Formats: sequence, structure tokens, C-alpha cells
Amino acid sequence: MTDFNRHPDSYHHWQLEYDGAVAHLRMNVNPEHPFRDGYELKLNSYDLAVDIELADAIQRLRFERPDINAVVIGSGQERAFCAGANIVMLKSSTHPFKVNFCKFTNETRLSLEDLSQHSGVRSICAINAACAGGGYELALACDEIHLVNDNNSAVSLPEVPLLGVLPGTGGLTRLVDKRKIRRDHADVFCTLAEGLRGKKALKWNFVDAIWPKSKFHDQVGARAAELAGEAKDKGAAKGIELKPIHFDSSEEDGKSTMKWEHVTVTLEHGNRVARITMTGPIGDQPKDGPGFEAAGCDTWAIKAWREFDDALLQLRFDHEEIGLVVLETRGDRGALVDLEKTLDAHQDYWLCKEILLHTARVCRRWDLMARSTYALVDEKGCAAGAFLELMMACDRIYALDEDGVDFVVGPLSDGDLPMSHGLSRLQNRFLATPEQGDKLAEEQATMIAPEADEEGLVTYLLDPVDWEDDVRIALEERVSLSPDALTGMEASLRFGGAENCDSKIFGRLSAWQNWIFTRPNATGDEGALTRYGAPEGAQFDWRRT
Repeated sequence: MTDFNRHPDSYHHWQLEYDGAVAHLRMNVNPEHPFRDGYELKLNSYDLAVDIELADAIQRLRFERPDINAVVIGSGQERAFCAGANIVMLKSSTHPFKVNFCKFTNETRLSLEDLSQHSGVRSICAINAACAGGGYELALACDEIHLVNDNNSAVSLPEVPLLGVLPGTGGLTRLVDKRKIRRDHADVFCTLAEGLRGKKALKWNFVDAIWPKSKFHDQVGARAAELAGEAKDKGAAKGIELKPIHFDSSEEDGKSTMKWEHVTVTLEHGNRVARITMTGPIGDQPKDGPGFEAAGCDTWAIKAWREFDDALLQLRFDHEEIGLVVLETRGDRGALVDLEKTLDAHQDYWLCKEILLHTARVCRRWDLMARSTYALVDEKGCAAGAFLELMMACDRIYALDEDGVDFVVGPLSDGDLPMSHGLSRLQNRFLATPEQGDKLAEEQATMIAPEADEEGLVTYLLDPVDWEDDVRIALEERVSLSPDALTGMEASLRFGGAENCDSKIFGRLSAWQNWIFTRPNATGDEGALTRYGAPEGAQFDWRRT
């Protein structure tokens, strides 16, 4: 099982330091601590272990250091800023791991952009040496890119000419969508293995500033202090400690169970089905921002969503055979909605805002699961608030037509938990009748199951007599279909409407990368990725398809 818990005291690959309102996050990859044996992390190249630490550091900036207003991402090595994802690691990884690794790194870069956009922590990437592939994609996720102007330092995306694959962490999309680089300049850059240096990189907008080595650190520091000074004052916020998230595992009757405090995952290996049960808040909950701060990371609004996030990552990386995830929720609908009303009313308080932003990021990870997802709402179900958001993110919702099965649209469904393409899940659900989504979000009504069905919130409303058989048949039918076809179908159907930069990264780039990773031109015996570093060059099938 993969442990996604990290702490700065035990980082192997990053150094996190603070200077007033500025954080310095330096990449200094230890070659002797890869995610798995079989390769060496040279030249600040990275793997999943490196990126898990980066994700942890960004999360800690949010919750533990609200006094930080800017972050400088740099290198702890003189010879390299970052050589990108480790090539030997990619070559030796399974196809699912490659794809899931790229997805995780994408989500981590998006969290860095979210840190700037919504939490007001601006970021500078300080490139002191060669910066290639995923290293430059990390830079592209920052607000500003500063480059040493010398004969050695350059930025590049060499994946196409050297490896026969695409930059896997949003680089292509950010060039044209985020930095608005001209298409022809981007085309030249992405086929130029050596990349661009100094003045040319600045002229074509691949970096925001260049400095001679003698002035580099002073100029970057001055700009970081300037950005930190422009940030909104968060008052006397102290921050809360993020403790590790743990689960207990057990095996019985051919089933595996992972149990956190508020989340349980049961794996039915023979059926290729995972059942996630998430339980709502119990007992008194904080009533304002300082109350949440006093409760710390053990409060339900933080801990439950961290546990759900951990569960999704466990399923993604360690249980590839699972084809269908069934979501069931439990708890008091009123208590959950009341808690969300408190968070909604106190969004101006730094921690309430961070809790909502974290919930939104976890919901987006759920949106992007490469599994079929069904929601079941029975007499014990809690189809309310953010739990209803998770249900609307599912491919289908099955509801029991019985007294006590109610649906409650909560205060966060009006856009506080947006999907990757910026729409609320109600807007995404009712693209043809947007007034319906607006009405439900405004009314925040409580509906019995038949009313929810009438309002368009249910896929199948089932009679109690048929419930068990109909659900069983539905699950069996789903897992009998081609997993490849389902992945493509679901990704195409889940995000309706206009695209943005984030949705393009997952829906377009990741889909093409997924396909390219299976092609002989990249990963065949004579493919470019396979033969990278070997004396023989790649042998391509020249047919364009």
C-alpha cells in the first residue's frame, strides 16, 4: 500500500524554509530515495515520491502557515534545476502507473495554481540551471518564471523529439492557454530538444525575467518580497498542524477493507467493485472561524475530506483491477447542511476558506477517477450538501423509492465546489436547462426521492421490492464492459460545456498521453522512450493516425 503521508522533518527531496512572509521550497532530490528500486534520481529528476512531498508542502503552506504570502520554488543543486520525470522510472513502469503518475503530478501543479488564485499565495519559479520537461512544467504552474541568463541555463520541453511522448504535466496547454505563447513559437520550442536560453526565452514569453548569475538571488528575493507585500492581510492567523492520515486494513471472505475514522472502503476483488462509505459529522461542530482553528485538523470538515482523498489515491495507485466504485453516504443530513452553512457564512475567515478550497479539490479528484462511479441512496443514505455533490459527480445515481429517502441541496452547490472546467455540478448536470440548476441552487430545498427524481437528480428510482436485484444487475453489467471503452466514454461525458485550461489538461492532454504510452513508437521495443540512452535510435512506424 502506498503511504501518501509526509512531513517536512522527513523530506528526502525538498527543503522548506521560511523568511518572513516568503517560503522557500527548494528541490534537492536525494538519488538514494526513489519511490521504488531500480533507478537513480539524477539531476533533480523526480518520481512519485518527490511529488508526494511537493503536494504535502503545498498543503502545509495552506493550513499550517497562513502568514505566508509568497513562495519561491528553486533548486538546491547548482548543476540542474530539474531534469523532469526520471526516464528510467517511466521506462520501467507499467502503463497504468505512468498514467496515474502523470495525473497526480497534474493535480499537484493545479493545487499550486489554486494556492495563488484563491489563497493569495503568489509563486515564483527561480531557475538557476537547466530546466527540462516536468521541471519546466512545474515552472509553468507558477505565477512568474525567473531564469539565470548564462550559457548553461535553459528551459525546454524535449519529450517529443527525445522520447516520442508528450509533456505529461500540462506543459503544452499552459504554453498557449496560460502564457498565451504564439502557436508557431510553441511549435518550435516543443520540437527543440535543447530548449531556449536567456533573451530568446524572454522575448518569446517562455520566462518572465532573466538575470545575470551575480544578481539572480537578490532580484528573485526582492520580487518575492514585493509579491508578499501585495497580499491581503490575514490578521493574526496562527495555522493548524496537519497530522498523518491512517487507516486499518483487514481481509475476510474474499474482501479487503480499509477503514479510516469517517471513510470505509470495501474491495470486492472477485467482482472488481469497490464500495466507499463516507459518514457525516456527529456531535457539536465549530460555529465560526476561530472554532475551527481551535478544533484543528481533527474536525470533521478537514479530517473526513482528507480521508476521502487518501482513499481515492489508494484506489488509483494500488487497486488497478477495480472497475466500478460504488458510493454510499451515511449521517444526519441536517447536521451536514448546518456545518456547510457555517463554513459558507465565514468564508472571509482564512481557515473556513481553506476548508472549502480543500473540499473542492477532493471533489475534483473524485470527478477525475478513471473508474465507473455509481451512487446508491437508500433509507440510510445522506444525499445532502457536499455528499450530494459527490453523487452528482457519479456516472449514475440509484435511489430507493421509500419514505425517509430525502435529498437536500446545500449552500455549497451554487459554485463553491467547482469542477475542473469551472462549472458547478448543478450547472454541468443541467446544461440544456440552466434555469433548473439555478432554481435548485437558490431554493436549497429538501425533497423526497420521487421529487428528486422529478427534478432530475436521480438516474433510476427503484421500488423496494426490486432494489437489491436491480442494483446487483446494474453493477454486474457495468463491470462486464471494456474498461478502455468505459474510461474514454466517461471522460467524454462527465465534463459538458466549454473547456478551460484545467479541463484541457485532463480531458485532452491526458487522453492523448494515455494513448501514446501504449504505442510502439514510444514504448515498443524500438520506441523512443524505450531506446532513450541506448546507442541505437528509435525506429518509428511512420503512418499518421
